[in-house]
Amino acid sequence: MQIRGALMLLGASFFWGTTFVAQLAGMDGIGPFTYAASRYFLGFLFLSAILIYTRKARAIERRKEKLSHGFLIGLFCGIFLFIASSMQQFSMLYTTAGKAAFITCLYIMFVPLGAAFLGKKIFPENWAGAILALTGLYFLAINEEITINIGDVILFFSAFFWTAHILAVDKFAAKVDAMELSTAQIFITMIFSAFAMLIFESPTIEAVKGAAFPIFYGGIMSSGVAFTLQIYGQKYAEPAAAAILMSFESIFGALSGWLILGEEMTCREIFGCCLMISGIIVTQWRIISGK
Repeated sequence: MQIRGALMLLGASFFWGTTFVAQLAGMDGIGPFTYAASRYFLGFLFLSAILIYTRKARAIERRKEKLSHGFLIGLFCGIFLFIASSMQQFSMLYTTAGKAAFITCLYIMFVPLGAAFLGKKIFPENWAGAILALTGLYFLAINEEITINIGDVILFFSAFFWTAHILAVDKFAAKVDAMELSTAQIFITMIFSAFAMLIFESPTIEAVKGAAFPIFYGGIMSSGVAFTLQIYGQKYAEPAAAAILMSFESIFGALSGWLILGEEMTCREIFGCCLMISGIIVTQWRIISGK
């Protein structure tokens, strides 16, 4: 079952990674909160349709597995999601994509620390895998001279909220209806993003139409599909391993840039990818070896 969870989390990281370009492109003509509100609105519509379509099957599953409704927990998780994603989106006005990926994924180290604090057992291979993955992420994402700006500081603090979101999902994912949790967290993120958009920005219909494809892809594939895969995946994966698996969005982002946009991957970036893959093998060694 843990392999199943790992595959779901890799699926989530794939959609997040391929959405990274859409996030940057989406802000060419609109503000970060306008992009977020539009994106999460589409995600909410998509998930609401699935929620209605699967209501009978989920009712049977809830009775069989003794699951609670996930709406209230989803609203709670959505607060962390809104803060983390808003900080990430806003910071990208000031920093580079590579640094954004690296600093955001500091949750690779923060998640096992938080899980240990909450009483979860963290194995030595989890720490070893996290260090390997974070080192690989550095080689993959950081190619320019390291300087610190306001965007980097915002990203650093956003990593704590991503950590809180991952740990909150880990605590409740196996106890509640995952589709209800996913829909509720996207709903509350959409609402908060819309309020922030109205307060801080002046969006126009024409500008939103100009960013239609980035909004569509980010809304359906990232907000709708990926965050739902995260919740289902975390039912079966330990939080430390889940954090490393989700950090693979950086690899998928680099690979999509290479395959779709024709961007070159340097030897340094390929080495970074290999280190990250080694990190996930190490952290999953207990499962692979059957121990």
